[in-house]
Amino acid sequence: MTENTQKLGRLKKRSEFLFVANRNGKSLYAAKPNVVVQMRQHPTRERGISCGFTATKKIGNAVVRNRAKRRLRECANAYLPTLGRDAYDYVFIARLATAGADWDTLCKDVEKALLRLQ
Repeated sequence: MTENTQKLGRLKKRSEFLFVANRNGKSLYAAKPNVVVQMRQHPTRERGISCGFTATKKIGNAVVRNRAKRRLRECANAYLPTLGRDAYDYVFIARLATAGADWDTLCKDVEKALLRLQ
């Protein structure tokens, strides 16, 4: 993992998440055992990367969901500045194993997903 000082934008509104998840052929995704990563080009922004994190109630209670999102956030901060594409939005979706997965395994899954989306 390389240290990069690029600040990542955040997706916060439901409409932003739905835009990235739009399935009419413009959204790409990569599914790995510990994470699903969705990617879509932003229509108006020319520079910068934005990302959002989500975990459904199937994952567990609030403590487990928040832990899964925190772990995904750290992996994204480590890999997105170098492996992410400019002017794209990313959504990281936690899976059942995300909160309890080994840290190295989780980071490898995020890295492989981002490499597949390049």
